Amino acid sequence: MSQYILAIDEGTTGVKALIMDVELKVVAEKSVSFEQHFPQPGWVEHDLEQIWKAVDQSVSEVVQRIDATKIVAIGITNQRETICFWDKKTTKPLARAIVWQDRRTADRCQELKSRNFEVNVQEKTGLLLDPYFSSTKIEWMLKNNPEVAKAAENETLAVGTIDTFLLARLTGGEVHATEASNASRTMLFHLKNQLWDAEMMKTFSVNDSMLPRVQPSFSKFGVTKGLSFLPDGIPITGMIGDQQSALLGQACIHEGQAKCTYGTGAFLLMNTGSKLKKSRHRLLSTIAWTTETGETTYALEGSAFMAGATIQWLRDGLNIISTSAEVEVLASEVLSSEGVMLVPAFTGLGAPDWNPHARAVITGLTRGSTKAHIARAALDGIAFQNVDLLHAMEKDLGGKLSSLNVDGGASKNNLLMQIQADLLGCRLMRPVITETTSLGAIFAAGIGAGIWKTVEEITGVWKLEHEFKPVIGEEERSVRLKEWEIAKSKT
Repeated sequence: MSQYILAIDEGTTGVKALIMDVELKVVAEKSVSFEQHFPQPGWVEHDLEQIWKAVDQSVSEVVQRIDATKIVAIGITNQRETICFWDKKTTKPLARAIVWQDRRTADRCQELKSRNFEVNVQEKTGLLLDPYFSSTKIEWMLKNNPEVAKAAENETLAVGTIDTFLLARLTGGEVHATEASNASRTMLFHLKNQLWDAEMMKTFSVNDSMLPRVQPSFSKFGVTKGLSFLPDGIPITGMIGDQQSALLGQACIHEGQAKCTYGTGAFLLMNTGSKLKKSRHRLLSTIAWTTETGETTYALEGSAFMAGATIQWLRDGLNIISTSAEVEVLASEVLSSEGVMLVPAFTGLGAPDWNPHARAVITGLTRGSTKAHIARAALDGIAFQNVDLLHAMEKDLGGKLSSLNVDGGASKNNLLMQIQADLLGCRLMRPVITETTSLGAIFAAGIGAGIWKTVEEITGVWKLEHEFKPVIGEEERSVRLKEWEIAKSKT
């Protein structure tokens, strides 16, 4: 008799529902996009009801392919730092979610930096003071939205990352919980003692009543209740932030293994095992996952805010391509960008620069420049950002990475992957299953449900689809990296 695992993969631009059987055969999948809201320059918001509608639509479609009573576990993975506000009793949203890309609290972060508060932040949370993270977003909402402020005063306010909101909805409002990988992205969570930190909460006007409890990533969070698209009683047994989920889905379960996910942004994570590694080069220390047996796996992380979103800008902003997939064909029309450089700092620069005020630039244009050169420069710009991340990570580790696992939508772009291998000077390993974020949610749910007894049991699943090797020399690589630094200085 077949048994199934359902993954709900809630990303920045859409929701994917994926059903696999316990032998990891894909049975059904469906993606539904939702609207992005940009009320002011630098502001990015999501409507939680639109996200929930996308969950309803995607799950409704995939469960039609099976007997839904045979779903033995549900796993949730999600965009992480995006923060949500809703009523505890009704689960009604009280405001739009403030998305991880949002930069409205840049001045507040700068103010705290000027008071040397970043030292406390990094020591306790492993993060840096940047509007990317959740805490200043919560503080801003409490100060600027009367309905949210009133709910906080009445202790009816629920605050949480997207996983927490979806869990509340899936369980009929009965559960207000999260897990450590998501909690570690809020700038409120102490990485060592794994508790909400009193100093951080006080600084950002957050109190215990609004925050979720924190459980192991692989554990029973609750059961479905009162849904139109799923029967009651299905256990939710895994929750994990999207980038940590991709690390798990890539089977990077041992210290020193690393992956880069190309989604809306680009996210490079390296497993540091049970060691909480503090970065000397402005990378982030984060929790990868926790288990019910008390084991914690940590990671180092660097993020570039604009990867796939850069291609979306070429499509929707410049209208030089009709679909994202066309960028590879267009960029392949030229052998190089011929000096055109695009630094995709549309919403600031992430690690290791952490400059929220940076803005995108295109340099080196001539009368001979075409849309193909701009497309090629866009792919270069995505890759150059990841070079900055990996070089910082190598300095922290004191050694050079020989290979990097890659996944996500843009990893299917062979030209981008070759450019990335050339600029990094290391091999890129692309797996058969590139949607590893969803696969990680399947693994998380399966481990939480006891289908796999240990994390190690998943290692036999990963299979190589293609390997990209560098084809340029060190001298050319060095010249191109210097050109990147010059272009970046103009942001």
